[in-house]
Amino acid sequence: MNEVRVAVIGVGHLGRIHARLLTQQPGARLVGIVDPVDTAREAVAGELACTAFADPIALVGQIDAAIIATPSRHHHAVAAELLAQGVHVFVEKPMTLNVGDADDLIREAAARNLVLQVGHVERFNPAFVAARPHLGEPKYIEAVRAGTFTCRSTDVGVVLDLMIHDIDIVLSLVDDEVSRVEALGAAVFGPNEDWAQARLTFAGGCVANFSASRVAMEPARRMQVVAHDRIASIDFGARQARVMHPSERVLAGDVDVNTLAPAERAELVAKLSTEFLPIVDLPVEESNAIFQEQREFIAAVQHTGEVSVSGRDGRRALDVAERVLVAIATHRWDGAADGSVGPRPSSSEPALAEPILRGPHWGQIRHASRARRRAG
Repeated sequence: MNEVRVAVIGVGHLGRIHARLLTQQPGARLVGIVDPVDTAREAVAGELACTAFADPIALVGQIDAAIIATPSRHHHAVAAELLAQGVHVFVEKPMTLNVGDADDLIREAAARNLVLQVGHVERFNPAFVAARPHLGEPKYIEAVRAGTFTCRSTDVGVVLDLMIHDIDIVLSLVDDEVSRVEALGAAVFGPNEDWAQARLTFAGGCVANFSASRVAMEPARRMQVVAHDRIASIDFGARQARVMHPSERVLAGDVDVNTLAPAERAELVAKLSTEFLPIVDLPVEESNAIFQEQREFIAAVQHTGEVSVSGRDGRRALDVAERVLVAIATHRWDGAADGSVGPRPSSSEPALAEPILRGPHWGQIRHASRARRRAG
């Protein structure tokens, strides 16, 4: 296949970015954009000189691939319909709202030998790309991802909106099973959690702590990765990466500050970041992460079929996110019988009337909810 004919489905904030970048993508041609909102699709179509549609099915037969940037609740339905028509699919994160729907997409793509890529864009962040070869075998990871409230992506909570980025990064670094999940969170605007804290323990002992908020006082997108012989710091927002390598003496345990003379202590402090715990700023190349993930998608459709973030990767991150949501829903505050303060149903919806999670974890939330009602 030479030129890949692509459509963008959903041209809100992120979809518009995808559409603009596709016009600059070698080997790709933006055939059309799709959005149910007249003004949104006409504005983007006019800007990019492409055709606008209200329904993606109108494009079937005219496209080879599609980028899905609709609200998360529509990801499964739109992707499943396009895959069934033989269209390669790039779907933004979260892949779907539950692992059951994710499994549907994976099966459909495999049965038709189609590319299914998930938009975990931080894998392509130049700071992470620079740091990745230096991360070794993590023992402890700390991730913070926060922003002020924007009223975007409110059909899901902060776990599926923001935290899932860092869950995916951590799972790409730690080749091990998650043995324990602890979490808490709360809703501020609406039924879904707007801030959350989670702690994953892996079977081999690695621990990862996550902090995510979309009601924060200031933005932050950073991660620290601790291995036995180094510590790496990644700032996804500033696109900076640093690595601290303890000296051989420090790694061997030969430096005991309690046994040092005053002059030796002064030398340790003076030479801390150059000799004892030297810090290196890693070179970070300028690049656009969304453009790079698009580029990989186009190449996979044209040639290899291989992508960095496959449907199975998206499904694995979603599975862990579901377990985090279970832990949030079952967390008890001050022994209260009603359990978690978030996520909570809106006033117009009965509690847990419809399963958010169609997967192995839904039963755990339902059981905990019934137990709380009996206790109350």
